[in-house]
Amino acid sequence: MTYPTPRTRALLAVGTGIVATVGLSFAVPGSAAAQPAPAPATAAAASTTVSPAGHGFTATLSGKATFKAGSVTVTCTTSTSSGQVPAAPGNQNAAGPVSSVISPATYGSCTTSMPGVSATVTTTGDWGVAMQNGAPVTAGLTIPTAGFVLKTSGLASCTVTAAPTGAATVNGTWTNGAPSTLAFTNASVPVTVVGGFGCPTTATSSTFNATYRVADTTDAGSQITVTG
Repeated sequence: MTYPTPRTRALLAVGTGIVATVGLSFAVPGSAAAQPAPAPATAAAASTTVSPAGHGFTATLSGKATFKAGSVTVTCTTSTSSGQVPAAPGNQNAAGPVSSVISPATYGSCTTSMPGVSATVTTTGDWGVAMQNGAPVTAGLTIPTAGFVLKTSGLASCTVTAAPTGAATVNGTWTNGAPSTLAFTNASVPVTVVGGFGCPTTATSSTFNATYRVADTTDAGSQITVTG
């Protein structure tokens, strides 16, 4: 019987952990057909108003965004996205979410928890976000088909694609404040993996954690809020 060498075990560990880490979807929220994202399903959707109507906003990462599986973590320290609250009356929905298209969330300064492995993230397409008033206020961040791609290099050279077969929505929580925040906690995202030795092509999902501060770019003195 042939036993794996320490290097072989290291490659397998890197591949298995890192490739399963990717999600988002960062999402911070569009769809494959460039439509706004759906909000998380609720039994009886409440009335939703996003204010101020027509104002632009920017979502900026607070702290770190992590993509994790098992003991391996990919961490990015920069991430941004921007969009615009729908003009009235589109910023109100009497029985459901308010949706808008946003720019693809960018991710930079990404590292991995394994030595000898680096990571880069590329995002494309029309993303979207949908806000649903409630307790708590929820948010659906949708990634268009193949709109998020993470590549690793070094001991394991793999390509991880989020939302590989269709738009995928990442569920988060919104909190009104100064500024308001959008948080994703252990959010699940579907992925596929391709690559050579050490890349586990059976990985089908990953978890995403991040908190974004959302600032009003039309009026710095205003805050983007979600109410009933």
